[in-house]
Amino acid sequence: MALTRQKGTRGSTAEKPITRDDLEARFAGLQSGLKGKVASKKNTIVTAVSVGAVVLLIIVFLMGKRSGKRKTTLVEIRRV
Repeated sequence: MALTRQKGTRGSTAEKPITRDDLEARFAGLQSGLKGKVASKKNTIVTAVSVGAVVLLIIVFLMGKRSGKRKTTLVEIRRV
């Protein structure tokens, strides 16, 4: 069972079987388009993740510092 192009679709109007080369060319074109979009957004994504990690680290540090102040025991030593 061979796949064929229907009349009125892109390409020639005559029915022509879809070959492996046709499929590979279409998939390669689709894949290269997606790779181009991802590559152009890569720097933005890396910057956003880095900033998010730094903000998270600062928040965790400040929460730990505050928690440490609340749990600190004050020991008073007196000389007799």
